[in-house]
This record gives sequence, C-alpha cells and structure tokens, in this order.
Amino acid sequence: MNNIKQDFTIRDLENISGIKAHTIRIWEKRYNLLEPKRTETNIRYYTPEDLTKLLNIVLLNKNGFKISKIAAMSGDDITLQSRKLAFDSGINDEAINSLKVSMFQFDKILFNNTYHTLLHKKTFREIFKEVFIPFLEEIGLLWQTETLLPAHEHFISNLIAQKIQANIEELQYNITDKNKTYVLFLPENEIHELGLLYLNYELVLRGLHTIYLGQSLPLNNLNYFIEGEREICFISAFTIQPYDEKIEDYFHEINDIMKGTKNEFIAVGRKVDKVKHLQLNANIRLFDSMQDLLKDL
Repeated sequence: MNNIKQDFTIRDLENISGIKAHTIRIWEKRYNLLEPKRTETNIRYYTPEDLTKLLNIVLLNKNGFKISKIAAMSGDDITLQSRKLAFDSGINDEAINSLKVSMFQFDKILFNNTYHTLLHKKTFREIFKEVFIPFLEEIGLLWQTETLLPAHEHFISNLIAQKIQANIEELQYNITDKNKTYVLFLPENEIHELGLLYLNYELVLRGLHTIYLGQSLPLNNLNYFIEGEREICFISAFTIQPYDEKIEDYFHEINDIMKGTKNEFIAVGRKVDKVKHLQLNANIRLFDSMQDLLKDL
C-alpha cells in the first residue's frame, strides 16, 4: 500500500484533469477551491482528495457551472452536484474521472462501483466504446507525460480485461458460421491485449467460432492450425511489437506461411502503416483500427 500515489504535483493535476496549471493556480488564489499542502522544504503538493475534487469541479464547469458558483458550494455539494450531473447527462465524463481515481489509488471497489453504475444506463458494448476506449486513450497521454507508472496501467487494464472476459462467458455460444475459425493472438513480446480481447467478444457476439491465444505467440505456432482442414482467419494486433526495424521481416514471414493456403491473415493496429507498401498475398489484409475491422466484419 505504500506504493499508492499519495502526493500529486500541480503538473500531475494538469495532466490528469486537462486543466492548465496556470488556471488551477487562479482557481486556488481567487476562489480558494484547492488548498495545496507543503513539504518541509516548502514544495507544494496535492492529496488524492484534492485530485477528486478538481475532477468534479472540471466536470461541473464543462457542463455549464461557472467557477464562481462552484466556489460558493461546499465540498459535499460539489460531490453531490457532480453525481447528479453524471446521472442526468455527464455520465461518461464522471465515469472516466472515477476510473482515473481508482487507477491512481489502486481502488478495485471504486472501479467496480463505477462499472455497475454505468450498467444501469448502458450496455457493455456502449460502456467499452463510450467510456473504456476514451479512458484508455487518456492513459496513453498520461504515459507520454510520465504521470503514471506501469503498475497503474497494469492494474486498470487487468480490471477491464476481467469485465470483457466475464461478458464473453455470459454469451450463449451459438455458432452460426461453422465453416471458419478465427484465431486471435498477439506477436511475441506484445502485451497490449485489451483491443484484441474486446474483438474476441465482438466475434463471439456475432456467432463466430474463435480460438483466443492471447499474448506473445511465436509465429511458427500458426502451422498447427494451417495443417488442419478447417478454414482459418488469423487476427493479430500490432501496437508496440515488432519494432520498426523488424516489422517488414515479420510480415514477409507471415506471407510465406500463408502462401498457397485457403486461410486469411488480418493485421490491425497503428503499426500496420509500416507495411502497407509491401507486396503481400491477397489473403493478408490490413486495418488501421479495431473499429475499421468491425465495420468490415
């Protein structure tokens, strides 16, 4: 528990909330909305409670509440108004704020409470597309600003993965297309799995037969499936791996594996742009995003 982030700099607050540090200081001095603490060496810092309060203030302000009006509220009123707003119209923003707090505090209970609150108004698919995806995009920005640790991302990613898995298990496995099997995997050393895991959910939802192999699969393992009689569609996501200097060789190897077979290989993710210039077999298809692939399916 000692590793839980308890102190935040004003730069952390800026990165997490999206509000400039200069504006935060104005809100402090003019409206007394936040009261930073100071270390023994007189360095300002903020508590998790300050972060939560700031996120609620930002939510209210984005939805028409003037800062002067927010400043006249008590801390409890700010919390209550933000919750009311979440149920009325700002539920996505409030949920993303709660997910941020749960991530930084490693708070599984807050994550689950936020998720179950969303389920009162949204389907799982809506939650993933309207809340989880924007939230994960914000995590990417926080990575760039070095605001969070790998432990934060791993914690929240595993909780989201659990929800995807639970929803897959709840689906009734009524396979409508028995002629093709979709084999989903990530290349070696690739660990960014959530997009592929959600794609597995969408395929199962469509009544398609899937085999989910997960992270870090050596390419030579594909031969096992190719040697069978069933038609196979391999799907892999490329976020980090292979590195730029190796990705062309990786796709040439895929090309050799797929050559002369009736099977298909689908590559999706931001790194496929690196191989669009290659002359690949017709049964190798490239998609920039999961959304593009889902539209095609």
